[in-house]
Amino acid sequence: MKNAKSYDYIVVGAGSAGTIVAARLSENPDCKVLLVEYGGTDASVFIRMPSALGIPMNSRRYNWGFESIPEPYLNNRRMNCPRGKVMGGTSSINGMVYVRGNAKDFDEWESLGAEGWNYQNCLPYFKKFENHQLRNSEYTGSKGPVAISGGNNMRNPLYRAFIDAGVEAGYGETEDYNGYRQEGFGQKYMNVDAGVRASTSYAYLKKVKKRPNLQIRKRSLVQRVIFEGKTAIGIQCTRAGRSHYYRAEREVILCAGAIGSPHLLQVSGVGPKKTLQAAGIEQLLELPGVGKNLQDHLEFNFQYTCKQPISLNGDLGLISKALIGACWLFFKTGLGRTNHFESCAFIRSRAGVKWPDIQYHFLPGAITYDGSVAFKGHGFQVHVGHNKPTSRGHVRALSADINQHPEILFNYLATEEDRQGFRDCVRLTREIMAQPAMDAFRGEVIQPGPEIETDEQIDAFVRRSVDSAYHPAGTCKIGTDKMAVVDSDLRVHGLYNIRVIDSSVFPTVPNGNLNAPTMMVAERGADLIKGEGLLPAAGVAVYEDAHWEIRQRELPAEQPG
Repeated sequence: MKNAKSYDYIVVGAGSAGTIVAARLSENPDCKVLLVEYGGTDASVFIRMPSALGIPMNSRRYNWGFESIPEPYLNNRRMNCPRGKVMGGTSSINGMVYVRGNAKDFDEWESLGAEGWNYQNCLPYFKKFENHQLRNSEYTGSKGPVAISGGNNMRNPLYRAFIDAGVEAGYGETEDYNGYRQEGFGQKYMNVDAGVRASTSYAYLKKVKKRPNLQIRKRSLVQRVIFEGKTAIGIQCTRAGRSHYYRAEREVILCAGAIGSPHLLQVSGVGPKKTLQAAGIEQLLELPGVGKNLQDHLEFNFQYTCKQPISLNGDLGLISKALIGACWLFFKTGLGRTNHFESCAFIRSRAGVKWPDIQYHFLPGAITYDGSVAFKGHGFQVHVGHNKPTSRGHVRALSADINQHPEILFNYLATEEDRQGFRDCVRLTREIMAQPAMDAFRGEVIQPGPEIETDEQIDAFVRRSVDSAYHPAGTCKIGTDKMAVVDSDLRVHGLYNIRVIDSSVFPTVPNGNLNAPTMMVAERGADLIKGEGLLPAAGVAVYEDAHWEIRQRELPAEQPG
């Protein structure tokens, strides 16, 4: 490290969190910041075009290509775990869905030991980065760098029919699921700016990447964090086959995500003793929670044929795709400017659940997530998942070589609570989709068929049909218990001058997509590093059903048929 180039801060990972942290720290012209990213540019048309989201997600050029070991409760299936390997990280390959999570998810964090991370303290940091183009209230922000829009604002009538069906089933309509009330059915928002994906690279780095005090090193793989005693002093990385060393005068900040951050800590000698020993890694500090507490969301699709020729299945031919691409390329209009998830819902699975634990994404087409396989004819589908899992898995280094992917086990559906949650998903979704609002559109069911009825049949269907929603979290959790990895200021327990800022610090996974809360953690984390004082608490009202202990919806719903 004698001749290593020095910076005040080294940020590892230019993803959803790292780009924000680097941009905010470099606002101080006297502060030298190095941002290190293994991936390359995010300038591809397939990244920028919202409807092409399946292409970068399935490209090894932009995706780390992580995969779990056989999942014992999913018929030993190996599950894909896409993580962004490009400027913007996973925000450059995800579905662009903008969901903060329920207010009580963040209060839950604080109750589990994440002091100060309650909803009222977190809300100002959501608002700080938001440039909401559809809402203006005490719950939304309008001056931030990250655009929030509605795509094509539910032009397809199927979106509205889904919302009306939820209202008919007794769940109510919410004006803004990110505002006062998450619970209910409503319009969905996305991170799209005038027809272009609003990744964190696009939103934060586009205007600041030429700052003289901000250096960005792409195509650089961080091999390990370097310590003197228990103090982080820099990193070793490789670029074009050569090793490089960089010194951090103040801090090293890990923003490599729920898989990358715990893996990097472990190969640097920080983690569970048995994991380090088995991998042949010299132990610097035994920290048993590193890589533990892994959580993720699962989901599956309810699919139906559509009686009217209005679904996306009519736009999947080569000529139609070419026209969609041309409209987007030249005018940023048409079907290319949206992720097609424009209506949604959040409901509680049963009485006694205090806040929503089931999430819906509605899609006016019967098609796989990446668009590669579609139902022949017109159809539509709704993605549904039980979003407050109690199952926990792990990320475990297998050697001291960062190039060897870690062992990943999500342990999906290991608990009876999680299995019951998906039985509820099946039965409640059938009831919702059977409402009169869907009668003009709902044809025959494609999946799951009516023969799947008993608990055992539903369990078998779920085991073979669910996929990851790509929301890993929790592997370096905030807290004070023996399994916590970082404190409430995101500093690694037992070490100095090193923090973790990404979705790995979540104590529990929120009821929603993870890009928004990851950006919030990054904004708040940057202020914690600066030490200039946090934004004042919001002090806004939050919806709660006063009768949640005895009912799951506001109004009694008649049974269909």
